[in-house]
Amino acid sequence: MFQISLPSLKSFRLFGEKQVIDIPPVKTHDIENAQEKSGRALKHLLKLNHANHAILYNDRKFHNHAPHLLSAAFLQGADADDLTRLYENESKLLDAWDDSPAEVTAEDWRDHLGCREYQKTFVDFYEDELVRFNYDWKEVVAEYLFSGDEPVFNAVIADLGHPLIHLAYAFEMGSREVGMEALGLASVCYNSIHNYTDDPVPSQLEPSYQSTSVFEIFEKVRSEKQLDGFFVTPGDHNLDKLFSDREAVLLNHWNAWKLENPIEQFRESQELAVALMVASHGDLSEKYDFFLVHVLTTSHAVRVLLPLIPAKFQIPLVRQWWLITLAIFMAQLRPETPLDRIRDFDLKGRDWNWTAEQAVKGEYSTDAHYVKAIWALRQTATTWGDQDNFYLKAAVKFAEEFSAWVGFI
Repeated sequence: MFQISLPSLKSFRLFGEKQVIDIPPVKTHDIENAQEKSGRALKHLLKLNHANHAILYNDRKFHNHAPHLLSAAFLQGADADDLTRLYENESKLLDAWDDSPAEVTAEDWRDHLGCREYQKTFVDFYEDELVRFNYDWKEVVAEYLFSGDEPVFNAVIADLGHPLIHLAYAFEMGSREVGMEALGLASVCYNSIHNYTDDPVPSQLEPSYQSTSVFEIFEKVRSEKQLDGFFVTPGDHNLDKLFSDREAVLLNHWNAWKLENPIEQFRESQELAVALMVASHGDLSEKYDFFLVHVLTTSHAVRVLLPLIPAKFQIPLVRQWWLITLAIFMAQLRPETPLDRIRDFDLKGRDWNWTAEQAVKGEYSTDAHYVKAIWALRQTATTWGDQDNFYLKAAVKFAEEFSAWVGFI
């Protein structure tokens, strides 16, 4: 096995800074110095994807998941042949880089935030900045995500959290290329979601109730009369309608979450993410919901990044995740999440080796969201322990029952 190291934290955690959610970092990999064949293969494939394929494709509507798929598969034991197969399949979907309308500079880069046609020039700009920061990509990330009165990090949950997920894999694998792509995604996907963190007013609105339990809040949302009949079918088209026509309802439940014990409540939020994706299976459909899986994979990304970011961004990051989780839950018609669907599941002797085998070599091993979900479930168990095999049961149930994604028109 190649070297396992902890990320350099000098860019993010200031000396003496008290972490609000003080959990240990996940194990990270120094992919640049990989010694064994699979690690070297991953390094080269990440660089190949970076050189050849844009971070957005299909009219810049979809996101390049190759780094997610390759990294999650590698972390579950994929060998060089597996990684090559996955890359060749995934790359068929992707677009080559196209030229941007103009360059961005240190003086005007913020003027182009949210402009998806600038994807190439944003990545080029951040890579040029590596020179100024002695090729320490984490320094570049720190400079451009966390600086200013309206830090770009406050919209990292945009586009179903793809910039957030990309950034987490950059740190998990120690990949400079993926880190620069994550900065590019955060820049071009930047949207008005940042207002809910940058503007103090939305988060200070007095809710009609308070609870320390996300599960209890979900029950309140399920009985929310102002959402009854508001959506006809599930899908991301509901999100714009929700934020424009039911914003007050969304913010009421968002602000209802009272954080008194952040570590325990973050643990519960990860349990909720698992329940929402896995236990909701069978409520609205016999297939798994494409949008609910993003609640799980963004939760994993939050878990990776929490020990690394400045303390003052920890709670805002969790609240970013909570806002989009509530919005997705509402948009997907507020499915039931009976935990007994997981607790009563029969493992039949299967373990994490079995789930890894499904993720790497199974029928759906080329599906990035499938592979990422299994890894997220495993890491949740690693973080909190797995009493009664709850997370393992969720992973085996999902890996066995998955056949396709639903949740959209």
